[in-house]
Amino acid sequence: MTSPESASPSRPAKAAGFALLGVAAVALIIGVVSLFGGGKESPPAAQSSSETPPVQTTSESPGPTTASSAPAATTTAAPPTTTSAAAPPVTQQPGAVKVPVRVYNNSNITGLANKASDEVRANGWEVAEKGNYSQGIIPTTTVYYRPGTDEEASAKELAVVLRARVEPRFEGIQSAAAGIILIVTNDYQGVSKSK
Repeated sequence: MTSPESASPSRPAKAAGFALLGVAAVALIIGVVSLFGGGKESPPAAQSSSETPPVQTTSESPGPTTASSAPAATTTAAPPTTTSAAAPPVTQQPGAVKVPVRVYNNSNITGLANKASDEVRANGWEVAEKGNYSQGIIPTTTVYYRPGTDEEASAKELAVVLRARVEPRFEGIQSAAAGIILIVTNDYQGVSKSK
């Protein structure tokens, strides 16, 4: 007759083995989902509602591809103030500050925020952050600013350089960190080649 104590030492080892297999299976599933799911991650945890922009600041991947992912962000925006290539250039006043820019991809083009960031830097602005904007669909590449701040003149200048629309921040990004916000979309043209 075998004693119950002789079977007992193998039970914790078996339980630990099954637990490790379970952890490995979960890690495998997460890895496969990350690999084939476009690399999208949830936004970082909110630090405070007045400082957290509604963006993903992880490695850049294509933005939303369907209108059902979130309501359009411009539904709460002020009427658009469009700046086109034909608009008169905005000249920077002596001593005016080029405000730091946050560049976010809202397209299905991988690497678009990186490309736009390089062009923003090449034209004299500092890029404070880049990532994805996935809280809605922005209809066209737009530079956003807080009215009544030094962001406004700098944003208008940047919009002319990048041939983008410029308008005040909309409700969804109103409380994001200070600075200009550039959200690039599939129609991003970049800097005019005819300087």
